Amino acid sequence: MPAAREALARAGALARHHYENFPVAPWWLPARLRRPLALIYAFARTADDLADEGPAPPEARREALRAYRAALERALAGEAEADPLLKALAEVVHAHGLPVRPFYDLLSAFEQDTWKRRYATYAEVADYCRRSAQPVGRLVLHLAGAADPEALRRSDAVCTGLQLVNFLQDLAQDLEENDRIYLPRDEMAACGVSEEDLRRRRAHPGLRRLLALQRGRARGLLLQGRGLGRRVGGRLG
Repeated sequence: MPAAREALARAGALARHHYENFPVAPWWLPARLRRPLALIYAFARTADDLADEGPAPPEARREALRAYRAALERALAGEAEADPLLKALAEVVHAHGLPVRPFYDLLSAFEQDTWKRRYATYAEVADYCRRSAQPVGRLVLHLAGAADPEALRRSDAVCTGLQLVNFLQDLAQDLEENDRIYLPRDEMAACGVSEEDLRRRRAHPGLRRLLALQRGRARGLLLQGRGLGRRVGGRLG
């Protein structure tokens, strides 16, 4: 089917060539999971780029994300003229019985990136992670037929922990390129860290305390996911 081949080609190109790429569907994964994972990645990567890439102003980015959401809805409804990538994704959703909420949660998080640039508390950061990171782990577990409550809990912890690590890794880039800070402002204040300290990369004891707090939180979440691989089993686990 030409449309299906086009969708997979787009997904593969994104996975291979995007500057934030990583192994999406490596050869050692079960063959039945490679195509679904590539399409899920392509969906998320496209939406994330709509939120972050290029010179468009925030309102134009939000409008693009709303249009992408509407296109997803059309694809899930089975409309014949749907975007080939989203149409192929919808086929995966229906074939594997995947929940659709994770896809809309991802879109919600990406849209939030167009207007929210500061986080008052960790609760706000955690809510963002719930929509920006946890949906991917949940979709993988559903694909694997391993989405029991305990596996989902551990996956949520791992995905949130990884997202927090990513925030630390990209701290300078997020601030300099997107004027975004994902560190909780109340914790910054408690450690005596200002935005100017971050902009000037001033290393002082307060900043070290703040980063240690973030690292410890991320580590604790990752440790909560121990045993997830054994629970899933097989090559995917």
